[in-house]
Amino acid sequence: MKKDVLKGQRTTRVRLKNARSLSTGSQRWLMRQLNDPYVQQAQAQGLRSRAAFKLIQLDDKFGFLKKGKRVVDLGAAPGGWTQVAVRRVDPHSRGGHVIGIDLLEIPPVEGALFVQGDFLETGMQAYLKSVLKGPVEVVLSDMAASTTGHTQTDHLRTVALAEAAFGFAKDVLAPGGTFVTKVFQGGTDRDLLEELKRRFAQTKHVKPAASRKESPEMYVLAFGFKP
Repeated sequence: MKKDVLKGQRTTRVRLKNARSLSTGSQRWLMRQLNDPYVQQAQAQGLRSRAAFKLIQLDDKFGFLKKGKRVVDLGAAPGGWTQVAVRRVDPHSRGGHVIGIDLLEIPPVEGALFVQGDFLETGMQAYLKSVLKGPVEVVLSDMAASTTGHTQTDHLRTVALAEAAFGFAKDVLAPGGTFVTKVFQGGTDRDLLEELKRRFAQTKHVKPAASRKESPEMYVLAFGFKP
């Protein structure tokens, strides 16, 4: 990475008080959240989720969120990735534009437009394309299906979302555009990876530092879209 986004940032150790009403599992999760340096820095920097740092780290390394770029954020809730995109492409600059979509309602982010709906519905994708009013340079997808605990099932469900995001990206990306999507470790589905390699000049698999070590998630980045 170009830089460690937490370097020089101060974090504090937090202890739980009055947690007897919580289960052991809930206490463990809450302690992890409260003492996660990315959670603390997200709060300090006004970012809506620690996941924002995953996009920050990816962009610090590959530099695809440039001023004036048009960006679509699929699975945008709670808005952390959208916030990062807005800050980096600067919608107030000429041409810059950020649109996010999610099933959940998302509080407004200045400089971005949110659409609430099911991205997997054909009608919603058609509507989103009409809102875009032209090609975009970056398609981001941090979409993830609810985990079942069964590794293979979770992998297949995540691949299905990545394939849906790629199908949309092929329709809206401008020549030379960038596609970023979440996958699970064990590799991107072979058919999807081969198609990405055919349609883009370069592909990369990356696990940003902000992804928890125990998480199977990683990201595939595809650069240089070839319509």
